[in-house]
Amino acid sequence: MQTGMHTDTEGCVRAVRSKDARFDGWFFTAVLTTRIYCRPSCPVVPPKPENMTFYPSAAACQQAGFRACKRCRPDTSPGSPEWNQRADLTARAMRLIADGVVDREGVPGLAARLGYSTRQIERQLLAELGAGPLALARAQRAQTARLLIETTPLPMADIAFAAGFSSVRTFNDTVREVFALAPSELRARRAPKDAPAGAPGGALSLRLPFRAPLNPDNLFGHLAATAVPGVEEWRDGAYRRTLRLPYGRGVVALTPTPDHIACRLTLSDLRDLTVAISRCRRLLDLDADPVAVDDQLRTDPLLAPLVDKAPGRRVPRTVDEAEFAVRAVLGQQVSTAAARTHAARLVTAHGDPVEDPEGGLTHIFPSTEALAEVDPESLAMPRTRRTTLTTLVRHLADGSLSLGVETDRADTRARLLALPGFGPWTADVIAMRALGDPDAFLPTDLGIRRAARDLGLPSTPAALTARAAAWRPWRAYAVQYLWATDSHPINFLPV
Repeated sequence: MQTGMHTDTEGCVRAVRSKDARFDGWFFTAVLTTRIYCRPSCPVVPPKPENMTFYPSAAACQQAGFRACKRCRPDTSPGSPEWNQRADLTARAMRLIADGVVDREGVPGLAARLGYSTRQIERQLLAELGAGPLALARAQRAQTARLLIETTPLPMADIAFAAGFSSVRTFNDTVREVFALAPSELRARRAPKDAPAGAPGGALSLRLPFRAPLNPDNLFGHLAATAVPGVEEWRDGAYRRTLRLPYGRGVVALTPTPDHIACRLTLSDLRDLTVAISRCRRLLDLDADPVAVDDQLRTDPLLAPLVDKAPGRRVPRTVDEAEFAVRAVLGQQVSTAAARTHAARLVTAHGDPVEDPEGGLTHIFPSTEALAEVDPESLAMPRTRRTTLTTLVRHLADGSLSLGVETDRADTRARLLALPGFGPWTADVIAMRALGDPDAFLPTDLGIRRAARDLGLPSTPAALTARAAAWRPWRAYAVQYLWATDSHPINFLPV
């Protein structure tokens, strides 16, 4: 798939005619005669090619005066895979917008985080996406509002607040403009499967879409096998964990199903809904394009059997980049069990307590500010690793090192390597799982080298890196397929 696919009219028409869900989120089809816009897989009879025009975002369709289709619900498409794959200004801006930065800090806050002027940001997004940051954030608010209207019994005023609207009137006007229905009409039209489930404790039950195929084994297996007691757990077929969010805290339960991820969120402040959904999607790599990834990896005859056996592997990521970096250091040169023990001690001593009536979660992982106050002598680990951890935490706490979605991946990796005790493995595992780099690679990892040897691939780091050049830009996914050759619990869906 190429950047700017919406400019390839012939390719877009073919995708619409084939109703291929793989292209959902890559572009949107606007129908000139009806003034509605659809996802490529819309089930209705495709319009004539001369009546179709194509846009790169739902926001651009809305800006041009088109309304969302009531059949295919294009606003609920998985996000474009581009924003995870790419590392340029537009991609970093889109990741921040998805994380709710424009709603919380405005366009000036977005620009400040990216290190550009507001005019540069506006111009870049408008040129590439047909909409500026305010319009993109507005489209996201509309999507969140629709989700809440159709899947919860919340009063409309609460929904307006939770979705990020400044007033109920703006909420009503936006919903009518985008969906051609009043909020009350949207609620009346919902399908039975979308009716509120009456979850206890104020939990919200949502469905997170993804592009098929999705293999849940290594994804949920990894999260469950490395779960930090008190912060994460596997319970009743769901991965559950606590969340530190901009306005408060939350607990999420994520359950794999054949066609979506079931998500139950309990939030202390509903304004955190959009960012919580965004982080859960990022955690499970739900905006990936598995067909493109697997097609590329299949070109290597030694990888092809692994892909064919269990296609659609995702990269297990994180909901908190700083937390993951700390855990990566705790896991240096020790077993998975030992790493969990080290992390659990930190959590018990320095994490924020939470109540979890539905399970065994007890704390939110400690903030970097809290960890910066820890006496190094109290850490039960070798002195060199203690220095590595305290140096990392200090840089994260004072802001001299950032691991947020807006960071430049190559620059951040170089900054990590400059810290004491940070070798390529630690920097690259953080790049893969915290920074979301789809091309991060771990040639020095013992599991990778063992899998490479068993498959007949080169097993020395230099030779394996040279061979892996053909897997780019998806080497992080190749890591998942190579790891999956082992019998380690990270590769199996818990029972």
